[in-house]
Amino acid sequence: MSSYQIDSQILEKFESIHVLCLGDVMLDRFTYGSAGRISPEAPIPVLGISHQQSMLGGAGNVVRNILSLGGAATLVAVVGEDAEGREIRHLLEKEEKLTDALISSGRRPTTVKTRFIADGQQLLRADAEATHPLAKETAEKVLKSYQAALKSADIVILSDYAKGVLSDKVLIEAIKLAKEAGIPVIADPKSTDFSRYEGVTVLTPNRKEMITASNLPCGTDRECEEAARTVLKRDRIETLLVTRSESGMSLVTETAAHHIPAQAQEVFDVSGAGDSVIATLALSLGAGADTVAAAFLANLSGGLVVAKSGTAAVTAEELSAALHNEEVRQTDEKITSLTRALEIIDGWRARGLKIGFTNGCFDLIHPGHISLITQSRAECDRLIVGLNTDDSIKRLKGPDRPATNETSRAIVLASLEDINLVIPFAEDTPIDLIEAIKPDVLVKGADYTIETVVGSDLVLAYGGRVHLAELKEGFSTTRTIQKLLDMDKKKAP
Repeated sequence: MSSYQIDSQILEKFESIHVLCLGDVMLDRFTYGSAGRISPEAPIPVLGISHQQSMLGGAGNVVRNILSLGGAATLVAVVGEDAEGREIRHLLEKEEKLTDALISSGRRPTTVKTRFIADGQQLLRADAEATHPLAKETAEKVLKSYQAALKSADIVILSDYAKGVLSDKVLIEAIKLAKEAGIPVIADPKSTDFSRYEGVTVLTPNRKEMITASNLPCGTDRECEEAARTVLKRDRIETLLVTRSESGMSLVTETAAHHIPAQAQEVFDVSGAGDSVIATLALSLGAGADTVAAAFLANLSGGLVVAKSGTAAVTAEELSAALHNEEVRQTDEKITSLTRALEIIDGWRARGLKIGFTNGCFDLIHPGHISLITQSRAECDRLIVGLNTDDSIKRLKGPDRPATNETSRAIVLASLEDINLVIPFAEDTPIDLIEAIKPDVLVKGADYTIETVVGSDLVLAYGGRVHLAELKEGFSTTRTIQKLLDMDKKKAP
C-alpha cells in the first residue's frame, strides 16, 4: 500500500507559480480518418481524411500543461523562419499567462511531427526535423533570453527532445545560471549520457533511458533502485524520477526510494504523457510540495493524460478530482486485515520507521478520541489502530451498543491523517494484534496504569515502551448516548 498525504493548498498555489521552460518546441499535427480499403498501388491502407488538428508539442506541450494546471510560464525555444514556425507563434499567442521568447533561425526548419490515425489507431508518424546543435549566434540568443527570464521564474524545466536546442554548451550554461540564481531545475532527458545533466535538481528519464544510461535492468523496484543509485553517484544528480509505464514511477535519492504505482485506468494514447508529468512535478515543487508528494501528483497527471486522445493536457480540475478519488481509495486501503497489515509493517520496519499501536471501540468519535489519536501519532512514525468489531463491543458494553457499526467507525478512523492502518478485531482484547505486530510504542489513556494496559508486559519485555496519553475531560460516548436518550424521553408525549 502506498499512502501520500497531499496538502490541499498545493494545487491552489499553482496559480502563483511561474515556470521557465527551455527546450525543443515542435508542432504536433494529427490527421484523422477511416481506413476501409487497401491501396491498389501497395499493400497499405488508404486513409479517408475526416479532419486535421495542430497543437503545440515538445516543450510547447509542457507549457500547455503548465497553463492548463493554472500556472504561468515562459517558453524559450527556437523555430524556423517558415509557415510552421509562424503557426507555433500563432498558437502561443492564444495562451494567457504565457511569455514566449522564441528565437527564429533561418538555418533549421521548425520541427513537425505528423500522426495519421485511422479509427482511433495510429498508422504512421512522419517527422520533419533538424537535430544538429544550434549555431553559435542562435545559442547565444537563447541563453540571453533564458537569463533574462530567470528573474521571474520559480522553477526551471529543461525539455530535451534531442532536436539541437539543448546542446552541451546551452545545457551546461542553463543549469549553471539557474543554480547561481538559486532556482531548482528539472530536466527531461533524451540523451542517455546523464552526465550532461549534472547539477539538476530532478532528472526524469523513462525506463528505457534508465536501462541504457545505467547498463542495468530496470524491471523490478529493487532493480530500478540499483540502476538509479549507480547513475546518481556516477553523474552527480540529486534525484531521479524514473517513469516506468504500467509499473508507475520510482523516485530515488542516495538515501531513499519511493515506488508509486501507475494510476491509469485505461490507456488510449501515450503521446505527451511525459510533458504532463514534468509540468505537474515542476508546479508542485514550486508550490512547496516535497519531492514525494510532487511525484505522486505527477503520477496522477500521467494517468489522466494517457486516457486522452492526442497530445493532451491535464487541467487543474481534473487533477483535483483525481486527487480526491485517490484519497478515497487510500482511506479504503487503510482498513485491512492483520495478514495484510504485517506485510505493510515489514516494509515500514525495513525503512527504520517506529510503529505505534492503540485500540478502542471509537463509537461516536469525539474530541477525546481525537486527542488520544493525536498524542499516539506524536509517539511514532506510523500509527496502527485496533478497532473492536460490533460483536466485540456488544459483549463488552451490552446489546444496545455500538451506536454506529464497525464499517462506519473504520471509515471515519481511516479518514484521519494521523492514522496509517485500521485493523478490526473480534476478540475482547487486542492482545493477539499486539503479539503479532510487536509495536515499538503501545498507547492507552491515562485512566489506565502501565500495569493494567493489555499487552504492556509483552511490549516492555522485548524493549518497547508504553505511553499513557492525557485524557481530554468532559467527553464520553456512553454519556452522549444517555443524553440523547434522555432528550427523546422529554420529547415523548
